[in-house]
Amino acid sequence: MTLPAEADTLALGEQLGRGLQAGDVVVLSGPLGAGKTTLAKGIALGMDVEGPVTSPSYVLARVHRANRAGRPAMVHVDLYRLLDHGRPDLMAELDSLDLDTDLDDSVAVVEWGEGLAERLSDHHLIISLERLPDGENRTASWRWSR
Repeated sequence: MTLPAEADTLALGEQLGRGLQAGDVVVLSGPLGAGKTTLAKGIALGMDVEGPVTSPSYVLARVHRANRAGRPAMVHVDLYRLLDHGRPDLMAELDSLDLDTDLDDSVAVVEWGEGLAERLSDHHLIISLERLPDGENRTASWRWSR
């Protein structure tokens, strides 16, 4: 799917976010500037969680509570800093975030989590974003893995 504008990325995220349930893990992959955080903002809109949604790069994870009772919260995670610097035990650092505990009543949306976040749940959505050579358009593809 081609995403010519930021509004298109938000709309895709919103559409996907409406169908997410507690326990789901969403893995956002793509290079810097591909639109991962923008897509996470759209997912938050679809899930109807508290905002604002910003990149959690420096805090690693932010919890956005549901605005409606009975709906899941969104835990927005950015593993970019954990992937850098050749850390010896990356899985231990991921475990220290206790994301699997949060999944009982939340959806985890993980930027830069490919190969790691999937271990949190057998049921996860992998979304790949790419920036096209023209620098403006992006593409998105996604699939559920069970």
